[in-house]
Amino acid sequence: MMTATKTLIHALAAFESLRSPGRIASALRSGGDGALQDAFEELDSATRTDVEAKAKMMERDGIGAVIFGAEDFPKSLVHDGKPLMPILFYKGNKDLLYADGVGMCGSRHVSPQGLSAAERCGVAVSQHDLTIISGYAQGVDAATHLAALRSGGRTVIALAEGIDHFRIKREFTSDFDSKRTLVLSQFAPTQTWQAYAAMARNAIIYGLSKALVVIEAGEKGGTLAAGEGAMKLGRPVFVVDFGDRTPEGNKKLLLQGATAIATPKELQEALANVADEPDTNLSLF
Repeated sequence: MMTATKTLIHALAAFESLRSPGRIASALRSGGDGALQDAFEELDSATRTDVEAKAKMMERDGIGAVIFGAEDFPKSLVHDGKPLMPILFYKGNKDLLYADGVGMCGSRHVSPQGLSAAERCGVAVSQHDLTIISGYAQGVDAATHLAALRSGGRTVIALAEGIDHFRIKREFTSDFDSKRTLVLSQFAPTQTWQAYAAMARNAIIYGLSKALVVIEAGEKGGTLAAGEGAMKLGRPVFVVDFGDRTPEGNKKLLLQGATAIATPKELQEALANVADEPDTNLSLF
Protein backbone atom coordinates (compact mmCIF):
# COMPACT_ATOMS: atom_id res chain seq x y z
CA MET A 1 0.00 0.00 0.00
CA MET A 2 1.38 3.39 -1.00
CA THR A 3 2.07 6.13 1.50
CA ALA A 4 -0.05 9.27 1.41
CA THR A 5 2.88 11.25 0.01
CA LYS A 6 3.52 8.72 -2.75
CA THR A 7 -0.15 8.77 -3.71
CA LEU A 8 -0.02 12.56 -3.98
CA ILE A 9 3.15 12.35 -6.07
CA HIS A 10 1.46 9.97 -8.48
CA ALA A 11 -1.66 12.12 -8.66
CA LEU A 12 0.32 15.28 -9.36
CA ALA A 13 2.54 13.50 -11.90
CA ALA A 14 -0.55 12.28 -13.73
CA PHE A 15 -1.74 15.84 -14.30
CA GLU A 16 1.76 17.05 -15.19
CA SER A 17 2.44 14.29 -17.70
CA LEU A 18 -0.87 12.90 -18.96
CA ARG A 19 -2.88 16.08 -18.25
CA SER A 20 -6.42 15.11 -19.30
CA PRO A 21 -8.73 12.95 -17.13
CA GLY A 22 -9.40 10.72 -20.14
CA ARG A 23 -5.72 9.97 -20.69
CA ILE A 24 -5.16 9.45 -16.96
CA ALA A 25 -8.08 7.03 -16.73
CA SER A 26 -6.90 5.15 -19.81
CA ALA A 27 -3.39 4.81 -18.38
CA LEU A 28 -4.73 3.54 -15.06
CA ARG A 29 -7.01 1.01 -16.73
CA SER A 30 -4.20 -0.40 -18.86
CA GLY A 31 -1.22 -0.08 -16.54
CA GLY A 32 -2.56 0.48 -13.06
CA ASP A 33 -0.57 2.50 -10.57
CA GLY A 34 2.62 1.60 -12.40
CA ALA A 35 1.49 3.83 -15.24
CA LEU A 36 1.56 6.85 -12.92
CA GLN A 37 5.00 5.89 -11.61
CA ASP A 38 6.12 5.82 -15.24
CA ALA A 39 4.52 9.22 -15.77
CA PHE A 40 6.49 10.58 -12.83
CA GLU A 41 9.78 9.12 -14.03
CA GLU A 42 9.25 10.58 -17.50
CA LEU A 43 9.14 14.12 -16.10
CA ASP A 44 12.33 16.16 -16.22
CA SER A 45 14.40 16.40 -13.06
CA ALA A 46 13.25 19.90 -12.09
CA THR A 47 9.56 18.99 -12.48
CA ARG A 48 10.00 15.79 -10.44
CA THR A 49 11.55 17.86 -7.66
CA ASP A 50 8.65 20.32 -7.81
CA VAL A 51 6.08 17.49 -7.73
CA GLU A 52 7.72 15.91 -4.67
CA ALA A 53 7.86 19.24 -2.86
CA LYS A 54 4.24 20.01 -3.75
CA ALA A 55 3.10 16.59 -2.51
CA LYS A 56 4.82 17.06 0.86
CA MET A 57 3.34 20.54 1.23
CA MET A 58 -0.17 19.27 0.42
CA GLU A 59 0.15 16.47 2.95
CA ARG A 60 1.22 18.96 5.62
CA ASP A 61 -1.87 21.00 4.77
CA GLY A 62 -4.11 17.97 5.34
CA ILE A 63 -4.75 17.24 1.66
CA GLY A 64 -4.77 13.71 0.30
CA ALA A 65 -5.70 11.93 -2.94
CA VAL A 66 -7.54 8.81 -4.01
CA ILE A 67 -6.77 7.23 -7.38
CA PHE A 68 -8.89 4.92 -9.51
CA GLY A 69 -7.82 1.32 -9.01
CA ALA A 70 -6.78 1.78 -5.39
CA GLU A 71 -8.76 0.12 -2.61
CA ASP A 72 -9.86 3.45 -1.18
CA PHE A 73 -11.29 4.81 -4.44
CA PRO A 74 -15.10 4.99 -3.99
CA LYS A 75 -16.86 2.21 -5.89
CA SER A 76 -19.83 4.51 -6.48
CA LEU A 77 -17.62 6.59 -8.79
CA VAL A 78 -16.99 3.66 -11.13
CA HIS A 79 -19.53 2.87 -13.85
CA ASP A 80 -19.17 -0.07 -16.25
CA GLY A 81 -15.56 -0.43 -15.17
CA LYS A 82 -14.71 3.19 -15.93
CA PRO A 83 -14.19 5.95 -13.33
CA LEU A 84 -16.38 9.04 -13.50
CA MET A 85 -13.07 10.80 -12.75
CA PRO A 86 -9.69 9.10 -12.24
CA ILE A 87 -8.34 11.17 -9.33
CA LEU A 88 -9.85 13.02 -6.39
CA PHE A 89 -7.99 15.37 -4.08
CA TYR A 90 -9.61 15.74 -0.68
CA LYS A 91 -9.37 17.72 2.53
CA GLY A 92 -11.39 17.06 5.68
CA ASN A 93 -13.14 13.94 6.91
CA LYS A 94 -12.25 11.24 4.38
CA ASP A 95 -14.85 8.87 5.87
CA LEU A 96 -17.53 10.97 4.17
CA LEU A 97 -16.34 9.62 0.81
CA TYR A 98 -18.00 6.35 1.78
CA ALA A 99 -21.01 7.60 3.76
CA ASP A 100 -24.56 7.41 2.41
CA GLY A 101 -25.32 10.78 0.90
CA VAL A 102 -27.85 12.79 -1.06
CA GLY A 103 -26.82 15.22 -3.78
CA MET A 104 -28.38 18.67 -3.85
CA CYS A 105 -28.33 21.01 -6.82
CA GLY A 106 -29.95 24.18 -8.08
CA SER A 107 -29.32 27.67 -9.35
CA ARG A 108 -26.93 30.17 -7.77
CA HIS A 109 -29.65 32.71 -8.66
CA VAL A 110 -32.27 30.79 -6.71
CA SER A 111 -35.68 32.32 -6.01
CA PRO A 112 -36.81 33.00 -2.43
CA GLN A 113 -39.10 29.95 -2.57
CA GLY A 114 -36.23 27.83 -3.88
CA LEU A 115 -33.87 29.07 -1.19
CA SER A 116 -36.37 28.16 1.50
CA ALA A 117 -36.84 24.70 -0.01
CA ALA A 118 -33.07 24.21 -0.25
CA GLU A 119 -32.56 25.03 3.42
CA ARG A 120 -35.35 22.73 4.53
CA CYS A 121 -34.21 19.94 2.24
CA GLY A 122 -30.72 20.24 3.73
CA VAL A 123 -32.14 19.85 7.22
CA ALA A 124 -34.35 16.97 6.11
CA VAL A 125 -31.46 15.03 4.61
CA SER A 126 -29.33 15.60 7.71
CA GLN A 127 -32.12 14.46 10.02
CA HIS A 128 -32.15 11.19 8.11
CA ASP A 129 -28.45 10.80 8.96
CA LEU A 130 -27.48 11.25 5.32
CA THR A 131 -24.61 13.40 4.10
CA ILE A 132 -25.27 16.43 1.89
CA ILE A 133 -23.23 16.51 -1.34
CA SER A 134 -23.26 19.74 -3.34
CA GLY A 135 -21.13 22.36 -5.08
CA TYR A 136 -19.71 25.50 -3.54
CA ALA A 137 -21.59 28.27 -5.31
CA GLN A 138 -23.91 30.83 -3.79
CA GLY A 139 -27.62 30.02 -3.72
CA VAL A 140 -28.71 26.40 -3.42
CA ASP A 141 -25.24 24.96 -2.80
CA ALA A 142 -24.42 27.25 0.11
CA ALA A 143 -27.91 26.98 1.58
CA THR A 144 -27.86 23.19 1.72
CA HIS A 145 -24.34 22.95 3.17
CA LEU A 146 -25.13 25.50 5.87
CA ALA A 147 -28.45 23.83 6.68
CA ALA A 148 -26.62 20.55 7.22
CA LEU A 149 -23.87 22.06 9.37
CA ARG A 150 -26.29 24.11 11.47
CA SER A 151 -28.48 21.07 12.14
CA GLY A 152 -25.57 18.87 13.22
CA GLY A 153 -25.25 17.07 9.89
CA ARG A 154 -22.39 16.29 7.53
CA THR A 155 -21.58 17.78 4.16
CA VAL A 156 -19.36 17.21 1.12
CA ILE A 157 -18.24 20.20 -0.95
CA ALA A 158 -17.45 19.43 -4.61
CA LEU A 159 -15.25 22.12 -6.14
CA ALA A 160 -15.29 23.32 -9.75
CA GLU A 161 -11.61 24.24 -9.48
CA GLY A 162 -8.37 22.91 -8.05
CA ILE A 163 -8.18 22.30 -4.33
CA ASP A 164 -5.45 24.95 -3.95
CA HIS A 165 -8.18 27.56 -4.42
CA PHE A 166 -10.43 26.34 -1.60
CA ARG A 167 -11.13 28.91 1.08
CA ILE A 168 -13.77 28.90 3.81
CA LYS A 169 -16.28 31.49 2.65
CA ARG A 170 -17.35 34.25 4.98
CA GLU A 171 -20.87 32.90 5.43
CA PHE A 172 -19.41 29.53 6.50
CA THR A 173 -17.02 30.92 9.10
CA SER A 174 -19.23 30.38 12.16
CA ASP A 175 -20.47 26.94 11.13
CA PHE A 176 -17.60 25.24 9.31
CA ASP A 177 -16.50 22.03 11.02
CA SER A 178 -13.69 20.03 9.40
CA LYS A 179 -14.79 16.88 11.24
CA ARG A 180 -18.19 17.05 9.53
CA THR A 181 -17.01 18.38 6.18
CA LEU A 182 -15.12 16.95 3.21
CA VAL A 183 -13.82 19.09 0.34
CA LEU A 184 -13.24 17.35 -3.01
CA SER A 185 -11.69 18.33 -6.32
CA GLN A 186 -11.19 16.19 -9.42
CA PHE A 187 -8.96 18.79 -11.07
CA ALA A 188 -5.26 19.61 -10.95
CA PRO A 189 -4.67 21.53 -7.70
CA THR A 190 -3.79 24.82 -9.41
CA GLN A 191 -6.63 24.80 -11.95
CA THR A 192 -8.80 27.91 -11.83
CA TRP A 193 -12.60 27.96 -12.08
CA GLN A 194 -13.89 27.21 -15.58
CA ALA A 195 -17.47 26.84 -16.80
CA TYR A 196 -16.81 23.37 -18.19
CA ALA A 197 -15.36 22.32 -14.84
CA ALA A 198 -18.56 23.33 -13.06
CA MET A 199 -20.43 20.97 -15.40
CA ALA A 200 -17.88 18.15 -15.00
CA ARG A 201 -17.92 18.54 -11.22
CA ASN A 202 -21.55 17.40 -11.19
CA ALA A 203 -20.30 13.84 -11.59
CA ILE A 204 -18.99 13.94 -8.02
CA ILE A 205 -22.34 15.16 -6.73
CA TYR A 206 -24.54 12.52 -8.32
CA GLY A 207 -21.83 9.84 -8.41
CA LEU A 208 -21.30 9.77 -4.65
CA SER A 209 -25.02 10.16 -3.94
CA LYS A 210 -27.64 7.53 -3.38
CA ALA A 211 -30.17 10.04 -4.74
CA LEU A 212 -30.22 13.57 -6.13
CA VAL A 213 -32.56 16.39 -5.08
CA VAL A 214 -33.10 19.13 -7.67
CA ILE A 215 -34.36 22.40 -6.20
CA GLU A 216 -34.52 24.71 -9.22
CA ALA A 217 -33.28 23.81 -12.71
CA GLY A 218 -33.23 26.13 -15.68
CA GLU A 219 -34.38 25.17 -19.17
CA LYS A 220 -30.72 24.41 -19.84
CA GLY A 221 -27.53 24.46 -17.82
CA GLY A 222 -25.66 22.59 -15.11
CA THR A 223 -28.53 21.72 -12.79
CA LEU A 224 -30.57 20.18 -15.61
CA ALA A 225 -27.48 18.29 -16.80
CA ALA A 226 -26.85 17.01 -13.27
CA GLY A 227 -30.38 15.62 -13.05
CA GLU A 228 -30.05 13.95 -16.42
CA GLY A 229 -26.62 12.56 -15.53
CA ALA A 230 -27.95 11.10 -12.30
CA MET A 231 -30.79 9.36 -14.11
CA LYS A 232 -28.36 7.88 -16.65
CA LEU A 233 -26.48 6.31 -13.74
CA GLY A 234 -29.72 4.97 -12.31
CA ARG A 235 -29.78 7.30 -9.31
CA PRO A 236 -33.24 8.32 -8.02
CA VAL A 237 -33.88 11.98 -8.81
CA PHE A 238 -36.31 13.96 -6.66
CA VAL A 239 -37.47 17.26 -8.13
CA VAL A 240 -39.19 19.99 -6.16
CA ASP A 241 -42.61 20.72 -7.66
CA PHE A 242 -43.73 24.29 -6.94
CA GLY A 243 -47.02 23.94 -8.81
CA ASP A 244 -47.60 26.85 -11.19
CA ARG A 245 -44.21 28.30 -10.20
CA THR A 246 -42.23 25.17 -11.09
CA PRO A 247 -39.12 26.08 -13.18
CA GLU A 248 -38.88 24.79 -16.74
CA GLY A 249 -35.89 22.59 -15.99
CA ASN A 250 -37.76 20.90 -13.16
CA LYS A 251 -40.62 20.19 -15.56
CA LYS A 252 -38.21 18.66 -18.08
CA LEU A 253 -36.76 16.33 -15.49
CA LEU A 254 -40.21 15.27 -14.34
CA LEU A 255 -41.13 14.42 -17.93
CA GLN A 256 -37.97 12.31 -18.15
CA GLY A 257 -38.97 10.23 -15.14
CA ALA A 258 -37.84 12.13 -12.04
CA THR A 259 -40.03 11.96 -8.94
CA ALA A 260 -41.93 15.08 -7.92
CA ILE A 261 -41.64 16.31 -4.33
CA ALA A 262 -44.40 18.75 -3.46
CA THR A 263 -45.13 18.24 0.24
CA PRO A 264 -43.26 17.34 3.43
CA LYS A 265 -44.87 13.92 3.42
CA GLU A 266 -43.68 13.19 -0.11
CA LEU A 267 -40.13 14.18 0.80
CA GLN A 268 -40.26 11.94 3.88
CA GLU A 269 -41.46 9.02 1.79
CA ALA A 270 -38.74 9.62 -0.79
CA LEU A 271 -36.00 9.81 1.82
CA ALA A 272 -37.41 6.73 3.56
CA ASN A 273 -36.19 4.75 0.55
CA VAL A 274 -32.70 6.14 1.08
CA ALA A 275 -32.46 6.20 4.89
CA ASP A 276 -33.59 3.58 7.35
CA GLU A 277 -35.34 5.80 9.89
CA PRO A 278 -37.12 8.88 8.46
CA ASP A 279 -38.01 11.70 10.81
CA THR A 280 -41.80 12.15 10.65
CA ASN A 281 -41.64 15.57 12.28
CA LEU A 282 -40.12 17.40 9.31
CA SER A 283 -41.67 20.56 7.98
CA LEU A 284 -40.50 21.42 4.48
CA PHE A 285 -42.25 23.85 2.15
